[in-house]
Amino acid sequence: MIKNIKKFIKDNDLDGYIVPKNDAFFTEYSEINNLEKVTLFNGSAGFAIILKKTNYLFVDGRYTLQAKKQSGKNFKIFETPYTLPKNLLKIHKFKIGFDPKLFTETTLKTYFDDKTHLIPIQFNFRINSQKKVNKIFHLNNKIVGESSNSKINKVINYMNKNKISYLYISAGENVNWLLNIRGRDLPNSPVVNCKLIITNKKKLYLFINSKKINNKLKKYFKNIIFYGEDDLFKVISNLKKGLFCIDKNTCSIFEKKLINSKFKILQINEPIYQFKSIKNKTEIYNTLKVHVEDGVALTKFIYWFKFTKSLLTEKKIEDKLESFRKHSKNYLYPSFDTIAGSGPNGAIIHYKSNKRTNRKININDILLLDSGGQYKWGTTDVTRTIGRGKIADKIKNNFTRVLKGHIAVVTANLERKCRGYLLDKLARKSLKSVGLDYSHGTGHGVGFFLNVHEGPQAISKYNKVKLKKGMILSNEPGYYLNNKYGIRIENLIYVDGKKENLTFKNLTFVPIDIDMINFKLLTKKEREYLFNYHLNTYAITSKFLSKSEKKWLINLIN
Repeated sequence: MIKNIKKFIKDNDLDGYIVPKNDAFFTEYSEINNLEKVTLFNGSAGFAIILKKTNYLFVDGRYTLQAKKQSGKNFKIFETPYTLPKNLLKIHKFKIGFDPKLFTETTLKTYFDDKTHLIPIQFNFRINSQKKVNKIFHLNNKIVGESSNSKINKVINYMNKNKISYLYISAGENVNWLLNIRGRDLPNSPVVNCKLIITNKKKLYLFINSKKINNKLKKYFKNIIFYGEDDLFKVISNLKKGLFCIDKNTCSIFEKKLINSKFKILQINEPIYQFKSIKNKTEIYNTLKVHVEDGVALTKFIYWFKFTKSLLTEKKIEDKLESFRKHSKNYLYPSFDTIAGSGPNGAIIHYKSNKRTNRKININDILLLDSGGQYKWGTTDVTRTIGRGKIADKIKNNFTRVLKGHIAVVTANLERKCRGYLLDKLARKSLKSVGLDYSHGTGHGVGFFLNVHEGPQAISKYNKVKLKKGMILSNEPGYYLNNKYGIRIENLIYVDGKKENLTFKNLTFVPIDIDMINFKLLTKKEREYLFNYHLNTYAITSKFLSKSEKKWLINLIN
């Protein structure tokens, strides 16, 4: 594939070509991954630049070690989100090709300065279209807590306040939320790939593969006019004059130019991201229910892992955890590829075991296990770091400092620390006091039976979105020692309470490995939190556990 791109560069008088991770729907996880085809890197974010003689791969801090292992032979690896190093590539002198259907203006502006000569030109990656077309399905109000009509009215009110005539919703997850539909176009998210134009007169134009819709659903959505995925220009050609709003994060350069040929564009953060981020009571209730089922599966797994005499490998760990989750009739599939990193593999933040890397787990190895599930109806994501044998004091100390950061976040005063960047500082405080840190954010937003990663809220160094009641986030500080081990403790939490007195509450109830803790480093309040957390975990999961599992769990409380 690299040879074909280099030939394409030469034939088109270019100096280089950019290969993104995303497909034309800009989803984090997709069946189509041209970046992996070209570089062998299979992380969820990144892009490559192929030049005539040199190849570069750019990834964020989660993936630097993984990228070096997977792609280091053919690519020089650099960390984003920083602007590309000009003195490295001298890129402003080069003509760099890119596919305008796979990039937004925002992305290009983030990584390339105005001097860079970017040429819109499409390289054919010879993508095989999906053989199976999955039908979409509709979620009733008992599951989502709000009708699609109510959501549409909410969006139209926003449009009228901002004098917007047309809103182009190019993020499929947002269309799914608005219409209360779901599908199976992504490997780990119940999302149907589609796009939508909504007018301030309540007309809706849905761009979707017609094979995904049955007649019953068409009759249900009487106010929707259905079009093919590539019919955007056909629709906008027949619309009256007005102001168009697009989403700067998912509207491609190609689509923006089509719209701009007919309309004036207001480019802002599309409002559905904010609406979708605040879960209603029904969504929270259903999410809590699936976390009970997930908590039981994880608790049973940890007990098994602690006491099994079987020979273990990372792949066996993945399979065993999946088997525990499958005991639930509501479990559907993983919400992302399970990360089961033992020993040095745990230091690779988003590690994925394969035939070549699959390790035998020795008795004194610690295991970093990050996994999640899509259930009827909710999405989970949880990480536990677990030991079985002798654990070195230094590892215990580092685990305890990660735990202190984890507790600091969930017990934070949200009146004072109501934004992600402030909470991120709390999470790192104990580690930083001894000169340690981690190279990823502390938490991400999570969807309701949608994507496991969702914005705009996050707990990270640069996120200033105000946290509001109903928002769900992950709480996952960590520490990673290259080629030795990795530590991460993750729960999902949600914002609850009244405006003047907001607090975090845990969604996840899974035991934290007390064998990994140096209790001398914990304050009295931190020990009380841990006691209460394990007490709640026992109360929630015990009736689903065996006698031996209950006995083990009750011993964590004492």
